[in-house]
Amino acid sequence: QVQLVESGGGLVQPGESLRVSCAASGILFARYYTSWYRQAPGKERELVATISSDGGATNYADSVKGRFTISRDNAKNTVYLQMNSLKSEDTAMYYCNAKLYTKSYWGQGTQVTVSS
Repeated sequence: QVQLVESGGGLVQPGESLRVSCAASGILFARYYTSWYRQAPGKERELVATISSDGGATNYADSVKGRFTISRDNAKNTVYLQMNSLKSEDTAMYYCNAKLYTKSYWGQGTQVTVSS
């Protein structure tokens, strides 16, 4: 059974940092391209960051470039999203996705709220 479990979300103030994690099981994680998406209330889900299977290549949405960093530890079957200088507009449910060819798996999400 494939599972992606996100954790680490919470309530932080603007300008603070937070790291969310996504632990995978049931798949050969090291073969999968992984991404973080987010969805705010009333908005469509948007791609935040992507990392290649070996961690050698990353891409970011313009809105988070320079503030967020995606990384992975294939030995721990885990992908991370380090979020710095958080803004209120970063408030959303954050989801991880693992993709390999036609296979695509999602986690249940972790809520990140940025508010003073």
